[in-house]
Order: sequence, then C-alpha cells, then structure tokens
Amino acid sequence: MSKKISALIVAAGRGTRAGAGLPKQYRPLGGVPVLRHTLQALLAHDAVRDIQVVIHPDDVPLYDAATAGLSRLRPPVFGGKNRSESVLNGLEALANDAPEIVLIHDAARPFLPPEIIDSLLLALGDAPGALPALQVVDALWHGEDGAAKAPRNREGLHRAQTPQAFDFATILKAHHSATAPADDDVALAIQQGLNVAIVEGDERNYKLTTPQDFARAERETMIDIRTGNGFDVHAFTEGNAVILCGLKIPHTHALLGHSDADVAMHTITDALFGALAEGDIGQWFPPSEAEWKGAASDIFLLKAVERVAARGFAITHIDCTIICEAPKIGPHAAAMRAEIARLTGIDLDRVSVKATTSEKLGFTGRGEGIAAMATATLVKL
Repeated sequence: MSKKISALIVAAGRGTRAGAGLPKQYRPLGGVPVLRHTLQALLAHDAVRDIQVVIHPDDVPLYDAATAGLSRLRPPVFGGKNRSESVLNGLEALANDAPEIVLIHDAARPFLPPEIIDSLLLALGDAPGALPALQVVDALWHGEDGAAKAPRNREGLHRAQTPQAFDFATILKAHHSATAPADDDVALAIQQGLNVAIVEGDERNYKLTTPQDFARAERETMIDIRTGNGFDVHAFTEGNAVILCGLKIPHTHALLGHSDADVAMHTITDALFGALAEGDIGQWFPPSEAEWKGAASDIFLLKAVERVAARGFAITHIDCTIICEAPKIGPHAAAMRAEIARLTGIDLDRVSVKATTSEKLGFTGRGEGIAAMATATLVKL
C-alpha cells in the first residue's frame, strides 16, 4: 500500500532581494503567480496527497487569488518570525491528519521536475530524510572587498535544493526538540542526529531570489511558438517536367511561373514568412523584378530560413500537402522530404510532404495545374 505523502510550502517570507513590489511568491511569472506555478508542479505528481501552505498574515487576499480553483490544498496557516517557526506551524497543521512523509518545499522554486520527487521518495527507504543537491563544479574563492583572496576546496560540497523529504513523525519531533533556528530542515535534522541522504538535484529547480532570476524565469516561461500557413497555385504549361520541393519530376506538362514555379517550395516559404509575420514570397521576391525570372526556388526558401534564424527562432516542423491529379507524388515524397530537411537544416522526421487529389473537382481536378498548402511551426530559442 502506498504511503500518505503531503507537501508543505513555505511562503511566508518577504523576498526583499527580489526588489521592490509584491512578495516574490505572488509576483506574476508568465502572467501566473509564482506560488501557483509551484503548487501546480507538486500537484502534478500523483504521489502528493495534499499540500499545506504557510503564508504571511498580510497575504491572505494574494494567496486566495493565487490558488483559486486548485484542489488538494489544506487551509493555509500563518508563519512565524523565522523559517523554522514557519515550518513548525505547517507541520503542526498537517498533524491533524498526519501524512507518513512530508516534502518541505520553497514557494520560490516553481520549476520542480517530478523526477526529483521520485528520487527523494526512493531515498527515504534507507534514511529518515533526503534532499536534492547539485555538486559544486566551479572553483571556489574566498573574497574580501571585491578581491579574490584564497581558494577553497570544493571537494564534497553541494548546492542544496528543495523539496527536502522526511519521515513526518521524525521531522516533527526534531522541530519540537530544536533549541535554536536552523537555516533549513536538513540542518535542523542533522543537529538532532538524523541521517539525511543526498539525491541528484536538477539545474531547472532553481530558486527565484534576485531580479535576474525573475528575468531568466520569464524567458523560460514565455515560450514563443509561432505557426504560419502558406498556399500557392501554378497552372500547367508546355513542358515535360515539373519541379516540386526542388525535385524535377517527369510529366506531360511543366508549371508556369516567373521563377521555376516550384509550387510546393513556394508555399513552404510563405508559411515560414507568415510565422514571422514578415509578409510573403512576392514581397521579398517581386515577380516584376527580372532577376528572379527562372530562379530556383531554393533561393526563396533559404532567405526565409535565414530570416527565421535572424529573428532568434528555430524551425520545429513543416507540413506540406500537394494537391493534384498528376503527377503521382507518393513515389517522390521521401526525396522531397529529404530535400526540404536539407535546405531548412531540420531533422527529416520534422518534415512532412504528402499529396491528395480534389476528386476531379476544380482546376486541379481538371488537370489545369497544381496547388499546395503548408504549415510551419517555429519556436523562440
């Protein structure tokens, strides 16, 4: 039978190092309060039965707004004059329907990966406490007055993270027995002679402390994903081959156009320009300009790819549908995908080229030309 596991969130601090404004746990991150991000990260783990939040008495309206609609939350309790007192208040509130394991977590660590919880729970099989931590890999120096004075040995040093996991009854007893505040619950546990295991932390699980941390978090939260669509048609004219996705395919006709009339590559190009909101292929390469007469369409596509990179985006997927009765696209689709992948610099499994007919309807059904449509997806790097 699985154990009862509760989380305790310490959210009573003022967060003054984050700068002026709301307490950092209530500041918006991607339009959502930091505390809500943190709660959602814990609630996403099936093992977490419920959550007890410790708040400042002045923050009740902020807390209510940040947690509206969330489930599995116990009524909040107020914090004390230091972190140890706040944690004890939360533990005593949990004791009313005590869990077997408690995860004590900082409100300002909103990017908690679920794997850390898994590792902590596993470690509690051999110790009454566990914490996630990262080994210190940078050189350490003692400094004074803005100058480096002496190196320090980093061997065995770790950067502690939360949540810190404990057998509930054991950590509650340790808090009741403590005679002085501790920096965190691991420090208090060790003062009481408890063994605390270390599990691998995660760089994503950083704490929001300074304005620079919030700027980083905003960049990571506000993922900019763009989608663009393209559509193009070209009529048939006299000739013996058509060019589609850069491939010359034998046919009874050619396609009519100012350039090489590669209708598929044109629509992919338009989809990329559209995702950037930078117009269309005709604005970049006007058909009225003689230099583009007969031009290979990879010139146009490569310009769109260049613009994607210049704007700080990456192409994540391209999907192109070619609409015609003939020629048959299926035998050439793999080679078309490979050429588009090569030109755009993305993996083959991110490029789709497929075909359909219009069931003998319209100009494509009458064999008067070929149409193509495409969708491109970009993500901000």
